[in-house]
Amino acid sequence: MSQSEIAAVVEQLRANPLGGTLEEMRAQFDDMAAEVASDIEIKPVTANGVSCELHMPPGADADRVIMYVHGGGYVIGSLRSHRAMVAELARAANCRALAVDYRLAPENVYPAAVDDAIAAYNWLCSSGYTPEKIVIAGDSAGGGLTVGTLVGLKDAGHPLPAAGVCISPWVDLEATGQSYQTRKEIDPMVTYDLIKPMGETYVGPDGDLRAPTACPIHADLTGLPPLLIQVGSAEVLYSDSETLANNARAAGVEATLEEWPDMVHVWHLFFPALSEGRDAINRIGEFVKEKTT
Repeated sequence: MSQSEIAAVVEQLRANPLGGTLEEMRAQFDDMAAEVASDIEIKPVTANGVSCELHMPPGADADRVIMYVHGGGYVIGSLRSHRAMVAELARAANCRALAVDYRLAPENVYPAAVDDAIAAYNWLCSSGYTPEKIVIAGDSAGGGLTVGTLVGLKDAGHPLPAAGVCISPWVDLEATGQSYQTRKEIDPMVTYDLIKPMGETYVGPDGDLRAPTACPIHADLTGLPPLLIQVGSAEVLYSDSETLANNARAAGVEATLEEWPDMVHVWHLFFPALSEGRDAINRIGEFVKEKTT
């Protein structure tokens, strides 16, 4: 591990904390985005009414696909903020990726995001992709949305994909885990005071913070496909990953929990300057290949 690389990322995050109005935070998050590699073809598509982008790396298998739902606390984040990372995930897995531009709160509260993700998945299934060749993945809120989507698909009787990938997942909207306090001094990106209002905004003033497809630590995970969960040791969300893995295993689900020493929240986003970001992306690529080929 390069201590200088992660130190530079931490310094950047501490110098530019998320803040201001919602629109300012959305712009700031988008502006953090890395440049997309020029050899990745990206095609805008509409998936059952949901705006998406289809990433097609050179030489990638056309019959396997990652459906990706971005992070951002359900209130920020976009196709732009995660475009470069999604492109590299597709490259690492040697497959296509469908990035989903699901509706954000407060303009569209829960279950809009889950509905959009399910609609996009069903579009893939009706467009020639078979469930055993699909993996649903996401980071932070998108990690929670990944599990919420899997639960929603299961409950509706839809065929499930081959696997799920959760990067630094946020699966507890009430933020009750011990790490919200025990790791608050070492996390340069996420705080309890930042994330708790995002959960309340996501479900809306009359919403249920414990609704199973919004807050998957309260969901019945029985019957879900294998999960890969990656989390950094310097995250206030660490407890979410532990609880998700434990709950999944208790429900009989194959769940692999990887703790990456000293890594920050969704360190994958910083892959151009962080070797562990590239390594974690490649690890996901291997997992996707294993589950879909």
